[in-house]
Amino acid sequence: MNNTNPDIETKVIRELGILGISYELIQCDPQFADTAIFCEKYGYSLDECGNTILVASKKEPRQYAACVVRASMKLDVNKTVRKLMGIRRLSFASADETMKRTGMLIGGVTVFALPSDISLYVDSRLMELRTVILGSGSRSSKVNISPSVFKGMPNARIIEGLSI
Repeated sequence: MNNTNPDIETKVIRELGILGISYELIQCDPQFADTAIFCEKYGYSLDECGNTILVASKKEPRQYAACVVRASMKLDVNKTVRKLMGIRRLSFASADETMKRTGMLIGGVTVFALPSDISLYVDSRLMELRTVILGSGSRSSKVNISPSVFKGMPNARIIEGLSI
């Protein structure tokens, strides 16, 4: 499995530059990209990391949303996300579907450089952090950035109760 998509990495770096908020790119071994493993291997806490999760409607035409929650929390798909999207039945997008829709592999999915038709919901608990570690679009790095970045993203909505 290819661990990087150079096009998506370029788009992510370009979008980070446009947003104008300083960030740190943390290199990691692609085999340790999944958040829990990354934290254990590199000494970070799940509470300082955000997971970006793609969800999809079960009915056609499929509608998508990317949701970001602290890695120590669970996404409230069945109540909060369903209500936000106005959809009765949702599921987590598969790894293949995530790659097709975002150009990103699980373990590297990020809020940066998402297709414009994907809604972005950010758990308000992330805003309490000084910095948050997010995917970079690639399994070979992470982005450590201020959660204030979400306030500058036109498609981001900060949501109370997105996680449980």
